[in-house]
Amino acid sequence: MLEISVDSIRVSLMNYQRVVILKEKEGDRYLPIWIGPHEAEAIAVKLQNITVTRPMSHDLMGNIISTLGGKIIHILITDLENDTFYAQIVVQGSNGEQISIDSRPSDAIALAIRSKAQIFASESVLDKAGVSIDSELGKSIRNLEEDDDGVIDTSVDEEEIKNMSAFRDFIEGLNLDDLEKDKPGGV
Repeated sequence: MLEISVDSIRVSLMNYQRVVILKEKEGDRYLPIWIGPHEAEAIAVKLQNITVTRPMSHDLMGNIISTLGGKIIHILITDLENDTFYAQIVVQGSNGEQISIDSRPSDAIALAIRSKAQIFASESVLDKAGVSIDSELGKSIRNLEEDDDGVIDTSVDEEEIKNMSAFRDFIEGLNLDDLEKDKPGGV
């Protein structure tokens, strides 16, 4: 489990879909996740400290949890299968018991931002979809590691790479300069 933070929210110029860009706190990998426009707005509103007159759905969920005596401890992006990310919201109940609730990452992130909870991703998710940026070239590079014998091990088989087609064009077009502009919301 690696701690990550919300770097920005971007709109893909290829298809006008929203992407939340997460960044490893103790590393250099970025994790782009496609999200819906409503979830992007919910995250951006909180990142930019915009006040809304009525509670949004994620505010409501957070209010329900706290009113029932619970507290969001952290969220965890647990898996990536067939271009779909999976997440868990870890809540401490009023009796002290921790409960994991299945969630879309976008909803979990929106709740984590509101509750100031930590955001984590499993190592396997970052291995599959994490992107490092070459600071000299300003382009994304694939994470390759050498084992003790000097053999490169990608830790992701070719079939999984083909299955991530929805992310490939966006990832290959990432530019480090773009990621540094317009923080924190990028919308």
